[in-house]
Amino acid sequence: MSRRVPAQTSGCTVSVCRGCCCGTPKIPGVDHAAQLARLKQALAGASRVRATECLDVCEHGNVIVVQPSAEGRAAGGRPVWLGLVNDADAIEDIAAWVGAGGPGLADPPGILDLYAFSPSRRVRQALPGGGAERG
Repeated sequence: MSRRVPAQTSGCTVSVCRGCCCGTPKIPGVDHAAQLARLKQALAGASRVRATECLDVCEHGNVIVVQPSAEGRAAGGRPVWLGLVNDADAIEDIAAWVGAGGPGLADPPGILDLYAFSPSRRVRQALPGGGAERG
């Protein structure tokens, strides 16, 4: 008999910055609403996708932070910060990676290395839901 665990509680959390710059006309040529909707659609039932206030890394807008699931964290996964996520292909790559398990459980597509960055500790600690690195 298999035990069913709701995917919503065991999947990654994907935080999409929608504050000061990200998700606004300050970053032109991006359908911000469609970007968020596509992530929510692609990851429905597998991961939590949420819009968050300004993450204070505007120079990297649009910013998405992928926080590992409990299983991913136990396997060594840490939050991954992705910046300049301004095209549909990047959204599809993020959705595929998170759908496969995300940090700690699946290797990201190599192209996402171009989007990854490390924010300051102060910024990491400000992420809602515990985006700070824990040691």
